[in-house]
Amino acid sequence: MSKRKVKFIDLFSGAGGFSCGLEMAGFECMLGVDFNKDAIDTFQANHLLSKSYCGDIKKLTNKKIDKFLNGNSIDLIVGGPPCQGFSTVGTGNPDDKRNSLFKEFLRIVKHLTPNYVVMENVTGLLARKNEQSLIGIFKLFKNMGYKMDVKILSADEFGVPEIRRRTIFIASKVNADIIFPKKTHGQTIKSPKVTVDQAINNLKGINDKIHNHDLKSCEVKDSLDLRRLKRLPEGKGIRYKKDEDQFLTKSLKYDVDWEKLPEKRFRQARLQRLNGSALSPTIMTHRHSYYHPRENRLISAREAAAIQSFPNDFVFHGSVTSQWRQIGNAVPPRLAFSIAGAIKKMIQQSKKPMAFDKNFYTKNQILEKIKNERKLAFNYRC
Repeated sequence: MSKRKVKFIDLFSGAGGFSCGLEMAGFECMLGVDFNKDAIDTFQANHLLSKSYCGDIKKLTNKKIDKFLNGNSIDLIVGGPPCQGFSTVGTGNPDDKRNSLFKEFLRIVKHLTPNYVVMENVTGLLARKNEQSLIGIFKLFKNMGYKMDVKILSADEFGVPEIRRRTIFIASKVNADIIFPKKTHGQTIKSPKVTVDQAINNLKGINDKIHNHDLKSCEVKDSLDLRRLKRLPEGKGIRYKKDEDQFLTKSLKYDVDWEKLPEKRFRQARLQRLNGSALSPTIMTHRHSYYHPRENRLISAREAAAIQSFPNDFVFHGSVTSQWRQIGNAVPPRLAFSIAGAIKKMIQQSKKPMAFDKNFYTKNQILEKIKNERKLAFNYRC
């Protein structure tokens, strides 16, 4: 395997952020699968050598998969199967329809039997209420012959200018030890964390063209909000009464009774400017919470993509709303690139005899591992 490119497929691929990062590391994407047409249009446009499938994964039969792959063996499967029904996985309820997409993910893993599987999901999956789900996931992969481990990875520690934490599962059929990527950016590491300004100051791609940068759509339509925004300095927004008193004149203040608001604050800050010299908050699937550090406008889809660490020549298809949804749902490519590095190390070590530690899969040891990662999952101090 080490003498050729690592071949992988991307299930629930979205626009292809995970695939983008893996290909940056030299891996070869063979197939992307998603039900969203705009996302698959984006995926195919940026992964020209890969094939793609747009539709219900339940209808992507094993026979169809084999036809797509045309005799190629797969080394790695990556994806983020939806987790709404994970709560019943641990109890083995086969009739819970919410588990169906996760079961399809498992079906394809069983069919292709890759040496490696990487799953990503939200940090909330490690919440106490999901413990039985996680135990179930570990057991299901053990039954298929995989050793699995789980960690919370924070994208900002891998060169992404954004506070974004994800639950990452890595499973192997051929390694005694699961390897996760080591942090590459941070205060105690040679490379400092990347800032918003570093990400958005140069958006030009090939031939100096800037894609997905429709500034007309970034205008603040409400004249009152525009006047408010003009008074807000970089990195500031309105969430508490003290913010309103500090930055807004009487005529620009919000018509609210702060004492009657839950916790005496807006649930989400209004007109929050990004701080160019710091990390961005997590880029979500809508654009209405992200204002430019200094210009009086929302950030563009291209700027959001740059904060997510997409290359400038990665072009998104569909409406601006659809572009934002694709960007917000994506795995940051730089995070995926680092995960690829860990897979490469595992491949180098795969010649060592496989040795499952049976005790690793006891309920208590799995719970202890989950509890250790949970401490990181919900700590959002930079």
